[in-house]
Amino acid sequence: MAIVDLLDWLDEYASPNTIWYVKRLSGNDTLANGSHQAGPYIAREFLFHIFPAINRTDIKNPDVWFDLYLDSNADYRKVRAVYYNNAHFEGTRNEARLTNFGGQSSALLDPDSTGALVVFAFRLDDAGAATDCHVWVCQHETEEDLVEDRVGPVDPGKFLVWLPVQTAANLRLQGVPPPQTSCWLEPADMPPAWLTDFPAAAEIVRKSVDLRPLPTLPPDQRLLKRRECEFELFRSIEQAVERPHILAGFTTVEDFVNRAQTVLQRRRNRAGRSLELHAREIFIEERLVENHHFSYQPVSEGTKKPDFLFPSQAAYQDTSFPVSGLRMLAVKTTCKDRWRQILNEADRIPNKHLLTLQEGVSEAQFAEMTGAGVQLVVPAQRMESFPAAVQPHLQTLESFIGDVRLLSVSL
Repeated sequence: MAIVDLLDWLDEYASPNTIWYVKRLSGNDTLANGSHQAGPYIAREFLFHIFPAINRTDIKNPDVWFDLYLDSNADYRKVRAVYYNNAHFEGTRNEARLTNFGGQSSALLDPDSTGALVVFAFRLDDAGAATDCHVWVCQHETEEDLVEDRVGPVDPGKFLVWLPVQTAANLRLQGVPPPQTSCWLEPADMPPAWLTDFPAAAEIVRKSVDLRPLPTLPPDQRLLKRRECEFELFRSIEQAVERPHILAGFTTVEDFVNRAQTVLQRRRNRAGRSLELHAREIFIEERLVENHHFSYQPVSEGTKKPDFLFPSQAAYQDTSFPVSGLRMLAVKTTCKDRWRQILNEADRIPNKHLLTLQEGVSEAQFAEMTGAGVQLVVPAQRMESFPAAVQPHLQTLESFIGDVRLLSVSL
């Protein structure tokens, strides 16, 4: 469908008594890794809010059926929301799911949809219960950008609950915020300067490292735990900075829109740089010396600036330095379509490494990446989201760092 169709769709379902659930499809959601879950995972607490009839443990696996319209693909299904509560009946399962999508014929279960951004727009009755749902599976990064321009960035493994219009019936559906941890700071615990000038992304990452030093954990675990910490820290700073503006109110709609755009842009900036900054911190902790073992945001050719070059920009630009001793690492939180952007970076290096947090790709997508010379680097904890046939060909961050160390020894 054309972009204008998505814009019209977003406007149509940005209405009162509608609530959006936005996430990226993982390999467990689709059929990419053979998990046979039969439907995308939706946070149990959220489904309990909009389908209160399934929030019970006196019967086994309570469910409700509703109409679901997959508008991006002109598909309709009678879908089941079910609470698998076997844990209350001498079993182990305790999760909620949407099922009955019809297998790979649905874009929601198509392995090639793995990593795609999807919007579930639930329409609610006056009591706040869902009556039906309209869904859009983004087909490419331009559509994803249009959605994230409205709701803010959505990382793999996260979900976002968004109310297009506040009404009395849905005020209780503010979403299920992530639990606060010791990384959440109150205003009194923040440097005073943060409350007037929002700190730079690098400063927030540095603080998350201070709060989560985790020196005994492998790099892969350290990376994911610090990202969680940094996200919580960012949210606490955002609340401290924006709350006074919200309480003071806005005299014009234009003032409100401008403030909202500032918040969204700040979130996008944070999401765009977070992972690469965390990677840089871990490289340094692993005793890789900057500009000796690696260069961060170097220039390879002309205006091309890969995220990382190994061992350095100087070595890369020295034509006598052997190509076999060079590595390039690109960093992208999601890679479904964006992996192609790295192919024209660092011309001297034919095989590109790409660090991503995306939870799986289809076998067809992986074959295309591999054919183009892209090696995926994935935190060890995320590997099980990939198809079994793909997992042996992935590289962990710890393994990549080990290879870089060996390069410096062998040259």
